[in-house]
Amino acid sequence: MKVHLVNPSNLSFGIAVITPRWMFVLAAATPAQWGDPVLSDETLEPLDPTCIERGDVVGISIQTGNARRGYEIGRLSRERGAWVIFGGIHATLYPDEATRLGGAHAVVRGDGDIAWAEVLDDCADSVPRPLYEGGRLEAAKLRPARWDLIDRKRYAWASVQTVRGCPKHCSFCSVWRTDGQEPRQRAADVVVEEIVGLRRLGFRFIALADDNFYPVTLDDLAQAARRQDPARLHQLEAIRAERFALMARLAELPDDLVFFTQITMEAAEDTAFLDAMRMAHIEGALIGVEAVTREGLKDVYKDFNVAGDALVARLRQFRAHGVHVLGSFIFGLPSDQADTFDLTVALAKRSHLDFAQFVTLTPMPGTLDFETWERDLPDDSQTVDGVPLSRYWLLPKADRPRVFTAHPSMGADEIRRRTQHVWDQFYDLKTVWRRSTVVSGLRYRLTFVLMSKLYRQMYAGTGLAADSARESRAIAWARVLARPVQRLFAAAPMPELQTPRTILSPRPAARTKTASAPPAASLPAADVP
Repeated sequence: MKVHLVNPSNLSFGIAVITPRWMFVLAAATPAQWGDPVLSDETLEPLDPTCIERGDVVGISIQTGNARRGYEIGRLSRERGAWVIFGGIHATLYPDEATRLGGAHAVVRGDGDIAWAEVLDDCADSVPRPLYEGGRLEAAKLRPARWDLIDRKRYAWASVQTVRGCPKHCSFCSVWRTDGQEPRQRAADVVVEEIVGLRRLGFRFIALADDNFYPVTLDDLAQAARRQDPARLHQLEAIRAERFALMARLAELPDDLVFFTQITMEAAEDTAFLDAMRMAHIEGALIGVEAVTREGLKDVYKDFNVAGDALVARLRQFRAHGVHVLGSFIFGLPSDQADTFDLTVALAKRSHLDFAQFVTLTPMPGTLDFETWERDLPDDSQTVDGVPLSRYWLLPKADRPRVFTAHPSMGADEIRRRTQHVWDQFYDLKTVWRRSTVVSGLRYRLTFVLMSKLYRQMYAGTGLAADSARESRAIAWARVLARPVQRLFAAAPMPELQTPRTILSPRPAARTKTASAPPAASLPAADVP
């Protein structure tokens, strides 16, 4: 019995920006008796179905964006006589759909780190259960990944997770509902050991693939103190102390390492935290700005963000502390007006953002937005080939709506056109070259430009804002740019690197380097905040 792990994708670029971490975690969770799993990442190349034989086990993890392709792979694998197992955030939300449309023999809901071995044993005995509840594992039970199985030359960035869960409750995000609002932080020793293993292989750019690297804010601590809740205050202080302890360990790793993570805007007020990030080589962060107006922030339940000049000041604070920012913005909010688009791109430039992504409002399963949108659909809402609009991810991309919710003042075509124009303005070659001055040296400036153009081609051209001709051009350019970008991010392996064992307190002084590399673009996956 061979074990296959498949990362579905309709688009293959030959090179991927960031590793699909789940595959290498489940590889680590696969008992030795079944051998090394066969890993198939379709962002690199399409699956070869002939490698799947009767009696094999095929594990497929799906998000909403790749569910349709995942179901195709599941049905194909079942036809070849394999046991088909689905997991991932979308299968957790819709296990019956994976069974009905994906040919699943079993679905794992929640974390698969422990449940996976049980699934394989049951398949070997030909008695897989329809549903396995993986639940939300405590941090100590989360598996490190098996990076020895990776093809180093196919990925620009590696990924390591340090914390799972997010205490926020953004209306467009499902993470806090699926992964929980209580942070589950992995021990610093485990995280550092995994990073050292990656640096030995030649990775020096690593995404800390966390739901929220900044789970405790200064305001959280102040509120607990005001409520005179010593137990909660102690709990929050312990979580915060663990973050600082981890960053102190990261600071002892080789100086050429560069980390990128995902945090909330409130970290701008926490200068001690930002200084610790800089010392820990965390040089970039995805920050959900979402909207540049107070009305827009209310639309998405993100009142803890700020707008206008206060927003510019906060975003500049990250740069002042050595943290490059990938800002994420949402268009099509009910409060958006025609001038919101130009206002947004102007603010993004004024805030000294290094990268930005501009997406149209999409109701994602598991979110409050989706529940509201699905509830308000008329009984006679559109169907395509028998598929209701409320299950739009099952439709071919060309048949999906450009904009899902009717806007009070703009049509779908106008929102699409204006969104694309914002991408064009922000990623204009002259503008990108001017932004590249944030790094030193021609090599790093070229890396910045190539990464900017690759990011723009891979995501602006393939999102809801794109027409088919533009999408085809974007894919072609992305394939051309991907390989030189990967080479620019590569480093010489350090096979003799040892894991540092000393734990130091965060130092207030800034870490300096002769040349600072730009942050990589984070994949704008639909199921992240």
